[in-house]
Amino acid sequence: MAEIRIENVWKYFSKGKVAALKDVTLTIQDREFMVLLGPSGCGKTTLLRCIAGLEYPERGRIFIGGRDVTDAPPRKRNIAMVFQSYAVFPHLNVFENIAFGLRMQKRPNDEVKTRVHKAAEMMRIENFLERYPAQLSGGQRQRVAVARGLVMEPQVLLMDEPLSNLDALLRLQARAELKRLLQNVKTTTVYVTHDQIEALSMGDRIAVMENGQIVQADVPKQIYEYPGSHFVGGFIGTPPMNFMRGTVQSANGASAITIGDQPIRATLPEYVQVGQDLLMGIRAENIEASTNASPDAVPARVLVVEPLGSHLLLTAQVGDTPIKVQTRIDFPVEPDQTIYLKLEANQVRWFDPQTGMRYDAAP
Repeated sequence: MAEIRIENVWKYFSKGKVAALKDVTLTIQDREFMVLLGPSGCGKTTLLRCIAGLEYPERGRIFIGGRDVTDAPPRKRNIAMVFQSYAVFPHLNVFENIAFGLRMQKRPNDEVKTRVHKAAEMMRIENFLERYPAQLSGGQRQRVAVARGLVMEPQVLLMDEPLSNLDALLRLQARAELKRLLQNVKTTTVYVTHDQIEALSMGDRIAVMENGQIVQADVPKQIYEYPGSHFVGGFIGTPPMNFMRGTVQSANGASAITIGDQPIRATLPEYVQVGQDLLMGIRAENIEASTNASPDAVPARVLVVEPLGSHLLLTAQVGDTPIKVQTRIDFPVEPDQTIYLKLEANQVRWFDPQTGMRYDAAP
């Protein structure tokens, strides 16, 4: 078993003046692929380094496989770590790079050879074992770094933005290969990234971090469709969720809200009151655009038209608020044109404008 349990962890920098982690609690199940996602400076790498034993928390405990490892050095945690820079040794060939940890443990040569070849085959680099890092592409070096971790047969694999140095196409390919590999290996994996596409496509669960705290942890579909806060909705998705401020016109049954200057019928939280402000969130693909006015359609002025191959991405203005709208590639539209937007009622999410938290946080 390689369950990871993080309990009330605090970590400070700058002699206690800066809290990088604030009372973080998270359980990562055995063989789960957990993604730590958030913007730069949110604490995700610090949390990973605390799990690895490269940083020690001032408060809280960390357990791996039921064992308290809070004060244990990295070598006694049965973990492997893949760094953003890969950290492959330029003077060693691929075989010896992968074998390095086994050599340090003074494993027999036959065992080293067997395990290195097995790890290399898993990463599809068995034909490169005699090459040196300078003779490899970025994607191949990344595979060497992962193989060096897997050859140790760790309980836990920690990965700190391992794809961030690759170009866009290679990153897409490496992402799919890495997901396939880790599904087969079934090692408990903690993966740090600021790229929400990586998080959505790879993780069994995502823990979204903001200012040293985990603000939402759930499966990717749930986080995308039901963000727990304005921050999560605005961070997840390409483009991110649209937010429009509105005022409740009526309540208790026949509800309506004014968006821009347009009153529209909507299913609002039961406890809202007439005159109350709400923040409405909706994704670009859940807005239907038309050139014809109709009841409950919100008028909007088109600012930018972006053809993206399979669809158009429009930036339109509703009142004073710019929003993104996704529509078909042949939709007849030009900048400065007025279009009319219908919102899919069951895809609208409501947020408190003051706290940013979603109403009815459990869907």
